[in-house]
Amino acid sequence: MAVDNKIRIGIIGAGNIGNVHAGEFSKLGEECVITAITDAYLPLAVERAKQYGIANVANSPEELIQRSDIDAVIIGVPNQFHAPLALQALAAGKHVLLEKPMGINGDAARQILKASQASDRVVMVGHQMRWESVPMQIKEQIDRGELGKIYTAKTGWFRRKGIPGWGTWFTQMDQSGGGPLIDIGVHMLDLALYLMGNPKPVSVYGATYAEFGPSRKGIGTWGTPNWNGTYDVEDLATALIKMEDGSTLSLEVSWAVHMDTDNTPFIHVMGSEGGASYRGAEGKLLTEKFDRPIETVLRKADNDEGERARLSRHFLACIREGKQPITSALTGFTNNLVLDAIYESSRTGNEVKLDWNLN
Repeated sequence: MAVDNKIRIGIIGAGNIGNVHAGEFSKLGEECVITAITDAYLPLAVERAKQYGIANVANSPEELIQRSDIDAVIIGVPNQFHAPLALQALAAGKHVLLEKPMGINGDAARQILKASQASDRVVMVGHQMRWESVPMQIKEQIDRGELGKIYTAKTGWFRRKGIPGWGTWFTQMDQSGGGPLIDIGVHMLDLALYLMGNPKPVSVYGATYAEFGPSRKGIGTWGTPNWNGTYDVEDLATALIKMEDGSTLSLEVSWAVHMDTDNTPFIHVMGSEGGASYRGAEGKLLTEKFDRPIETVLRKADNDEGERARLSRHFLACIREGKQPITSALTGFTNNLVLDAIYESSRTGNEVKLDWNLN
């Protein structure tokens, strides 16, 4: 680290998510400094550098990673580049904050996990929903044993008309790794497994459908369409995931669907002594006392600093203290294994056993 003991950060990707990270870490000036930024479209990197007072614009990710005045790299680029850049950063001795999904598929995630295990660097996946106020309150009660044994959960996120960037990397399997399942489904999968206590998934039965995208229906407002591009991913996915301890998780997500939905992510966790529900910015704890149903409403405080702020500070704390992040490389690999199995189950029509082999 620099003489002033601040963690020096480089950002790869100056687009939407890179801008979010730049904004959050620039607020933590007592703990870190953003030393450099780069993007495939360099004028955008130059713009972000001026916006946030970043001293250096690197000509390429490789140039940024090799800089001696950078301790940690934030990777916010299309999914296909996650593993190659993370592996380069680890090889160069950098800590890594990697946007979700950790890899474009299980093989890519496996490479990152193996590299992280062979390194003393921090690898963290940017699943910001774990740091949202209501899920944190629910997790606290679960850890205290208030829900008893967690035996099943249901999670999902139905967008009615929300296909992003039709024809761009978002909708091309070889660049994104999939549609809503890997885009927003990975968030719900990650948070649900976390609330359930991180049980080990062992098998999956799932199905995916593309009833909107190929016909250019269900287009959302995120991203700029490329009508000369292609759409070869799903627009809805559903799955049942079985765990080693016998618990189960139901997952359903869509970019586009004909149903009555408020486009809000949700989770229902069911335990022997109580349950918990999370939907958008609110949640509930549910139990039974004196033969009556009891509900406690959970909301975030008016002065809540926000999940992105907590995520950013957690990354810096893990670097300083040499500890594993809550969203470690292992959790990222777990998510990718499950996603791969859902896609395979949809292709074959069969239940798929998860392969935990790292070789």
